[in-house]
Amino acid sequence: MFYGILIKMNWCDNDKHHLPHFHAYYNEFEASFDFNGEIIAGSFPARQTAFEKAWTLLHQDELNANWKLAIEGEQIFKINPLQ
Repeated sequence: MFYGILIKMNWCDNDKHHLPHFHAYYNEFEASFDFNGEIIAGSFPARQTAFEKAWTLLHQDELNANWKLAIEGEQIFKINPLQ
């Protein structure tokens, strides 16, 4: 969690969006983001989207590695928060 944003990646979650993504939660907002930091579903406040995008761009390699593990149902690794 960083700046009140919770990031989750679900196992075997490639059926709905068919592309690598993660889910972000902030207060009552929920959105799915691709690995370029763009919203693919849901809604998110602009300020928190900017934080999420900066984090995503810093951690693309880790996100891709975790995605490969997640779609195989394997344990994913924690990614450091934005600081």
